[in-house]
Amino acid sequence: MATMVTFHAHPDDESIGCGGVMRKAFEDGHRVVLVVATRGEHGEVPDGFLAEDEPLWRRRVAETQAAADILGVKRLEFLGYTDSGMMGTETNDAPGSFWTAPVEEAAGKLAAILREERADVLTVYDDNGGYGHPDHIQVHRVGMRAAELAGTPRVYQSTINRDHVARGLARFAEGADLPDVTTIGKPESEITAAVDVTEWVSYKRQAMRAHASQISDQSFFLAIPDEAFRYSFGTEWFIRAGQGPGITETDLFAGL
Repeated sequence: MATMVTFHAHPDDESIGCGGVMRKAFEDGHRVVLVVATRGEHGEVPDGFLAEDEPLWRRRVAETQAAADILGVKRLEFLGYTDSGMMGTETNDAPGSFWTAPVEEAAGKLAAILREERADVLTVYDDNGGYGHPDHIQVHRVGMRAAELAGTPRVYQSTINRDHVARGLARFAEGADLPDVTTIGKPESEITAAVDVTEWVSYKRQAMRAHASQISDQSFFLAIPDEAFRYSFGTEWFIRAGQGPGITETDLFAGL
């Protein structure tokens, strides 16, 4: 049995980006630990969704635990920073925001968990955080440094395969104007690992549904047809330094 720590910025990120590899790891007998930097305080909910005086963060923590149970997580930890909001908003620089946290300080907190768990594998995000969100970029910086401090042997940067997205839009958009995807994720040529998680996409979708405050039944994630969902979320993509060129890995635990 090996141990994977998967590090994310906000509640629901884990289900969207790494839900498949988490459930796969659990099914394969590995230990899965989920660490979330913030409690997602600046998410948006429709009027009347929360009970009177109920803070959003409390609901999102409960949703994360529910999703973690679906995905086979054995330990869930929050680092205690505050959601920084989208890039360019005033919440970026608020006291206690993850974006303003000293990297060495935050990395020390994560490294302590990595050492406690004797983690074999750590997942973070790519250097642009997938799409430029400040907390996602900080996950990359903090996670990479924490792995150095703890001596974690394998670090995989979760990313979006922009070429795969472009092919999917051409396939499923049926002639609609296609959005520009050149600023999200990484080109396929830079990706070194592709994990087929189609066997576990039903768990992934259930975990997304558990985050009801952020992912409604009308959202893209839950409203798209099963075929499009399997295409969009049935493979999870990673970059591992020193691997490649090209995709050379299909299992984050191979050889452990």
